[in-house]
Amino acid sequence: MSVSIRLRREGTTNSPYYKIVVADCRSPRDGKFLEIIGNYDPKKAGVNANLDLSRVDYWISKGAQPSDTVRTIIRKTRKAAAITVPVAA
Repeated sequence: MSVSIRLRREGTTNSPYYKIVVADCRSPRDGKFLEIIGNYDPKKAGVNANLDLSRVDYWISKGAQPSDTVRTIIRKTRKAAAITVPVAA
């Protein structure tokens, strides 16, 4: 089974928000999924995504391929997490 990490659209007309899900690549966009690992609100300013990076790492280690948009969200979340967590000396 080929697994992908992608966005699942929810919300109303002109007010979308997205769940970041792990799904079989053959299932439809809003169809069956394996796990919800975060959410993304494009209408919100500033930090607009919540993501469980440990689950992202787990699924990527198992061979899941993130979509282009999710790859960008992962990169931004990792960058924000690195800034907020100070390095212990």
